[in-house]
Amino acid sequence: MQEIFLGRQPILDRNHDLVAYELLFRSGQTMQAGVTDDVSASASVIVNAYAELGIQNMLGKQRCFINVDAELLMSDMIHLLPKSKVVLELLGTIEITVEVVRRCAELRSMGYQLALDDVVEVNDRIKPLLPVMNVAKVDLLRLEAKLLPEIINSLKPWPLLLLAERVDSVEQARQCMQLGFHLFQGYHFARPQIIAGKRVDLSRVGLMRLLGLIMQDAEIADIEQEFRHHPNLTYNLMRIVNSVASGPPHKIGSLRQGIVVLGRKQLQRWVLLLLYTAGRGSSQLVSPLMQTAATRGRLMELIAITDRPYDRDYHERAFMIGILSLLDTLLSAPLPEILDQLNLLDEVKAALLLREGRLGQLLTLLEKKEGNDIKAVSTMLAGLSFLSLGELITAELDAICWANGLDEIYH
Repeated sequence: MQEIFLGRQPILDRNHDLVAYELLFRSGQTMQAGVTDDVSASASVIVNAYAELGIQNMLGKQRCFINVDAELLMSDMIHLLPKSKVVLELLGTIEITVEVVRRCAELRSMGYQLALDDVVEVNDRIKPLLPVMNVAKVDLLRLEAKLLPEIINSLKPWPLLLLAERVDSVEQARQCMQLGFHLFQGYHFARPQIIAGKRVDLSRVGLMRLLGLIMQDAEIADIEQEFRHHPNLTYNLMRIVNSVASGPPHKIGSLRQGIVVLGRKQLQRWVLLLLYTAGRGSSQLVSPLMQTAATRGRLMELIAITDRPYDRDYHERAFMIGILSLLDTLLSAPLPEILDQLNLLDEVKAALLLREGRLGQLLTLLEKKEGNDIKAVSTMLAGLSFLSLGELITAELDAICWANGLDEIYH
């Protein structure tokens, strides 16, 4: 099978809740951002990716938007894509013929949802397609801001969900919200460092599970595993550890160490207090930012296991670095200021603040991957003697599935 380099970008609603992803496929052999053969990219590659990579498991409860060209749209292969999980996104370059419109109407009657990509004007070319679409994706990159109201008014005759894509700034997000867009996609929402101002939302369900484990005198390994399902609790654990008495005698390098230093009685008291303040945020327990943090932590751990299979402390430090790497976004505060409150190992702080050391290098690799910097990812992988592109892809899929599983656990 052709090697696939998979990316995904969150799609959020007006409450900034995660509702879908757009899946992005690239050639793993060339690491190019585009695929020259649209038919190959849209048909065999994508459908095979569903079968071989288990993408349905990656999505959790969310749908995915997936690009389709005329060839895939008209082929029987389209029926291999689960209609309950996908939104068929017609490429903006597709030739809109009577046959294409008829096929879209047929697929919609079968239960598929359809979106039209790269809408920049409502003209006679696309008008025949709009009645059979569910979503219109308006491309902000190709539009002047002053033209957006005109586009919105032109689309009003059809009962469409309006999705603003390539939302790259606070100003664009604010304007699109005011204009009444229903869905949002772009670096402003997808790049973690820009999703700011959100209060940490602690899950009462997770806290009750944690409290139950503590009161049942569960093994530390079981308590540690519960913490792994809550990236936000990791920071709170480190902070409370440093507030106990005169502080821990040793710098903290792992979740396990933090739990041991704090002790079961203090941990139980802390969880009880948190139960009274948790659950005031969104009903969605796993936010896009939380999923990113959880995925980072797990992927860092999996890569560390490949790097040093028998060094468990190294694996745990890698997981912690991945989880803590988004604290500045989570708490809307500078990372150095936050880390000053935590008694972390120098290796951990150097990785987080300066991207130094082996773990800092791995964190940089993940950030380049999240930013779709294909050239940088390829260069860094070439410099790592222990990790291939195939292994990175496999680890990423495992990490995403693990993070998506958190949503299943706590709903």
